[in-house]
Amino acid sequence: MIPFKQHHGPLTAELLREPGRFGLGQVPAGAVPDAVTTSICGFCSTGCRLRLHLKDGEAIGLTPEARYPVNLGMACPKGWEALAVLDAPDRATVPLLREHANGGLRETTWDHAIGTMVSRFKDIQARHGQESLAFISTGQIPCEEMAFLGALAKFGMGMKHGDGNTRQCMATAVAAYKQSFGFDAPPYTYADFEESDVLVFVGANPAIAHPILWQRVLSNRRSPEIVVIDPRRTETAHSATRHIALKPKGDLWLLYALARCIMDEGRIDQQFLNAHTSGFEEFKTFLANYSPEEVEKHTGLTPDAVRALARLVSDPTKRVSWWWTMGVNQSYEGTRTAQAIINLALMTGNMGKPGTGANSITGQCNAMGSRLFSNTTNLLGGHDFTNPAHREKIARLLGMDESRIQRENGWAYDQIIDGIERGDIKGLWIIATNPSHSWINQGRFQTLRDKLEFLVVQDMYSSTETAQVCDLLLPAAGWGEKEGVFINSERRIGAIRQVRKPPGVALSDFRIFRLLANAWGGDLFAEWTSPEAVFRLLTKITEGQPCDISGISGYEMIDAAGGIQWPYPSNGPDPSRERRLFADGRFYTADQRAKFLFDAPAELLPEEPDGKYPFILLTGRGSSSQWHTQTRTAKSSILRKLSPSELYVDIHPSDAARYGISEHDQVEVVSRRGSLMARAWLTPTMQPGQVFLPMHDSEVNRLTHASFDPHSRQPSYKASAVAIRKYKQP
Repeated sequence: MIPFKQHHGPLTAELLREPGRFGLGQVPAGAVPDAVTTSICGFCSTGCRLRLHLKDGEAIGLTPEARYPVNLGMACPKGWEALAVLDAPDRATVPLLREHANGGLRETTWDHAIGTMVSRFKDIQARHGQESLAFISTGQIPCEEMAFLGALAKFGMGMKHGDGNTRQCMATAVAAYKQSFGFDAPPYTYADFEESDVLVFVGANPAIAHPILWQRVLSNRRSPEIVVIDPRRTETAHSATRHIALKPKGDLWLLYALARCIMDEGRIDQQFLNAHTSGFEEFKTFLANYSPEEVEKHTGLTPDAVRALARLVSDPTKRVSWWWTMGVNQSYEGTRTAQAIINLALMTGNMGKPGTGANSITGQCNAMGSRLFSNTTNLLGGHDFTNPAHREKIARLLGMDESRIQRENGWAYDQIIDGIERGDIKGLWIIATNPSHSWINQGRFQTLRDKLEFLVVQDMYSSTETAQVCDLLLPAAGWGEKEGVFINSERRIGAIRQVRKPPGVALSDFRIFRLLANAWGGDLFAEWTSPEAVFRLLTKITEGQPCDISGISGYEMIDAAGGIQWPYPSNGPDPSRERRLFADGRFYTADQRAKFLFDAPAELLPEEPDGKYPFILLTGRGSSSQWHTQTRTAKSSILRKLSPSELYVDIHPSDAARYGISEHDQVEVVSRRGSLMARAWLTPTMQPGQVFLPMHDSEVNRLTHASFDPHSRQPSYKASAVAIRKYKQP
């Protein structure tokens, strides 16, 4: 059997200590920098700051920023290679237009590309109605570009329906926080990783997904208990003090059983509950049916194991923090699972204090910015489309008629896909995302292409699966080729800097939106002249909101402060470098109390395994050197060397023996929706009856079953029924 660490590439700690040994962070021979600037990394939501070493105004190398309160001088493999991926030969360098349905994409000018997009979209609206256009955006462009896109599409071009790929990763956390706290408000600061006595990771694998945050955990000097709740023995579970290997999607049952045990043993913080929460009495009644014995068949855990964990996470002498990511969010009942975590933090008083909290770790570099400023799930600045006072405020600040702002929310991602299938959506604009690869049950999305009259893709690469089938490709600048701000998982705003020119005639997304605004007509965006001008407008828009950043004057202030966590209001801002929310026990609900919210878990998975498809498929990150669909990371020769060289599937040795599968055999993994080929890796990190595939591969979402959380509309990527068999040459 191949050793654990070899299966997943070099250990993260080794990469952090000696990046040069793996070829990372190399400066070209003979190149001598003449200046240095800083920028926030453009991969994950950790938000590391990098020092970019310049020669004649262009970056030639980088090093991590030692004094930044996020990464403290560290960078993961992706950060070290951030510049390398910009030089790929498949960069989109010129607009490409498909003049005829059966023709190929051909080079065109920016004037013709923009003019064609505007005329085709206006024609679609004229023939099919105002709501026949939609857009799907991203969590990987700066706040200023997200705001410009959302305002242009909705207020300027009249698109009611628009969503982002953050729906695939963070919508559950958004819905849970909004319902429980009254606002989308992750309460923590990264210092809490180092200040907790007990850290509980639910469906999270930070050792791979957020390696710098995992190093913060390992820097904790309080000798903490590290608990991982996950069906799979992940890299994080491998290093934890306790691994709770529950059944897939048994998490909600387990969390309710923990709450029941804590309540039965009188380990609740009654003073905190009385002063700062509502709904606990109803929650107590609800818990009557969730004893450890009653949930054992759903969790696979003994009652004694559940009670022992309940005592650990409710110890009044311990600081307990809860952390979750995609294992919770990407679920058909993820919102209530996230709220079950929130409920546990509330009932034990682990909120608003150092080393505590119910803490969602975000995915993409600016998913937090998308959540506040993309105009998709909410009106700019965390406002509400359905609130007349909010509509009036935004219209006044933007100098436009309030009638331009829709009075209800638009469709979510899956509803837009449904709209295409029904024929309601005829024109689609996709910005910096690749749904032909990443959307759940991807075969369905790929079959809908012919139902669109005009598909526009705006991306930095021309080779993505979605770009290959579009009618118009707009070449966009990438990270390092434009300016703006990102917001990281702990609500820290950091600036990114332009350190090189985009290739060919590619433009920043901001400049593309500027061209479209001019071509569409009207003077609504006359003041949207530069990213920093828009940032200053956004600070005004947030005034009075929980995310108020009206006290930030501009990019220089952000840089000088080492990033600024929201809120930072103009009236009495807290200048502390690291701040958590709810220290005063006041939440953002109408009565300033956090709400206990709950529902009964589903008795069955949306797709149960059976005789034909006996395995449960789990998906997740494959290595710290891969990112999402690998659109960027696959462009780095170094990152490719640090990642698995081909698609693999993890399977328990006993299952492999039963099906005659040996180590490294080529196997076929099949679901009701499709199949793929992969190498078998035999590993006891899996439980019998379960298999694992890394999410980055282009074929994996052929298999996934499309089910959705009713509150967040987030798809469930984590539990599909599959079969696996040894491949036999025909």
